[in-house]
Amino acid sequence: MTKSIYTIVALMFAMTISRAQTTAMQINGPDCKGVNHDLFKELDSGKAVVVFFFMDNCGSCPPPAKKVQTMANNIMKKYPGKVTGYAMPFTYNTNCAATANWVSNNSLPLYAPYDSGVIQVAHYGGFGMPTVVLLGGKDHRVMFSTQSFSTSDTGIMRDSILSLFGDPSLKIKRQASFSEATIFPNPVKENMLLQFNVNSSAELQIEIYSMSGNMISGLYNGQVTQGLFTKEIQTESLSNGTYFIRIRSQEYSENRLFVVNH
Repeated sequence: MTKSIYTIVALMFAMTISRAQTTAMQINGPDCKGVNHDLFKELDSGKAVVVFFFMDNCGSCPPPAKKVQTMANNIMKKYPGKVTGYAMPFTYNTNCAATANWVSNNSLPLYAPYDSGVIQVAHYGGFGMPTVVLLGGKDHRVMFSTQSFSTSDTGIMRDSILSLFGDPSLKIKRQASFSEATIFPNPVKENMLLQFNVNSSAELQIEIYSMSGNMISGLYNGQVTQGLFTKEIQTESLSNGTYFIRIRSQEYSENRLFVVNH
């Protein structure tokens, strides 16, 4: 059996067992340059970690990788060494030389190159090109994940990282918009409650997204006034799996993960 057939079988198997997770999968061992990494230790030390899944012949993959690189560079002017990343191909067909060249040719020093991320991308429910995952915290949580990267996602990732670092400027943004949202119950069977405090009148958009980055439904789009915002969300129509609610104002945005388990 050829290597390519093994890859297809592995992908099919991974897709069969895959369900997007809310916590990180360990990456432990040498990268394609022989540098040892331990993802969990990096997260425990307070770093934010971007895992970027790509194919070396994917023309749409380098631009978002570069946008994330620029965003990380800007953050590290204030927090040196606190953002890192991994570049991992979707298949077993990409060798170390190809990944290292992809990182080098696209000027992406943020990303440690690996020769495969088949098992990891299945863990995050991916396989879109590119799949981008942001991890952080001592609980090794998924702070952001998408298969359809857009320019606005860079801002969401930036705010998530600054929130992880307790950045004062982000606290000001949050204070101007809304408090951290809570979801209950989570996991949810049929109905859940979304709540947060609105700190000043604003335009808000609230949407449900799949972990692949596709919008499932719009929950709210309009003006809100200062005070407690509460919304009951029906989830009977959602398949079992992991989703996130995106709450956006002009000043701030955040994602809250939730799991549907009927």
